[in-house]
Amino acid sequence: MTYPQPDALIETQALSGLLNDPTVRILDATYYVPPDPRNPREDYLNAHIPGALFFDIDAIADIASGLPHMLPKPGQFEEQVGALGIGNQHRLVIYDNHGVMSAARAWWMFRVFGHQEVSVLNGGLPKWRAEGRPVEAGEQTYPQAQYNASYQPRLVWEKNDVLAWLQTSQDRQLTDARSPGRFSGRDAEPRPGLRQGHIPGSVNLPWNGLIDPVQKTMLPQEQLVNVLTEAGIDPLKPTATSCGSGVTACVNALALYLLGNANVAVYDGSWAEWGADPQLPISSSIHASA
Repeated sequence: MTYPQPDALIETQALSGLLNDPTVRILDATYYVPPDPRNPREDYLNAHIPGALFFDIDAIADIASGLPHMLPKPGQFEEQVGALGIGNQHRLVIYDNHGVMSAARAWWMFRVFGHQEVSVLNGGLPKWRAEGRPVEAGEQTYPQAQYNASYQPRLVWEKNDVLAWLQTSQDRQLTDARSPGRFSGRDAEPRPGLRQGHIPGSVNLPWNGLIDPVQKTMLPQEQLVNVLTEAGIDPLKPTATSCGSGVTACVNALALYLLGNANVAVYDGSWAEWGADPQLPISSSIHASA
């Protein structure tokens, strides 16, 4: 059984046939969640899929916002992506060093700015290397390209959207991709200064529960549906996703998109914004979905 929206994923075998295709750009979007000390750029320079560029979600971001890796303005995105050698005409394949995690963030970013042909490599670099496929070291470069962004606001939530949702939550679901301990408030947040708990009415959907623990791939369609329904989530109902800082929320968004749900937004500031504001309501009890 295939996903209703299968083009959001690409398998390693399919990518191996595209390595020399000039219409394809491969992006390594690896990001490590604090306090993980690893450096994703250094890992990229040591070994990446041949021809891959490094897509730095901390640099291609609104640094002035004061929040981690917030979406940049369209003009900044155009400039930085064009400088990498990515144009609107390119088919994009995005991977990371986890399997499927931060690659979903870059996938969502390109969709926010109107890119249509963009896929996540299912299983990422771990699966690629486990199959004995080639890697190379060093920095990949391409000539400057022209990129024109077409911002899609329906895919992005801000704090005010969440506040409005709290008044009319019946029309949309809100998921939280953090661990159950962080969601419930039992575990401390990895970023200092944040309160513990979750947005009232949100539903816990840990991102790693959507990934095969051995293959590091997205779960098959039937299993994804089962995980969602067991969490009390309707796979096709309009949804917004959140997490710690807007990265793993995109794994939830990718899963829902694969299942045919095109009406999914990501709360970009996520708990890094919500948990830092003492004026915003929080809950520390696990939400029981009807």
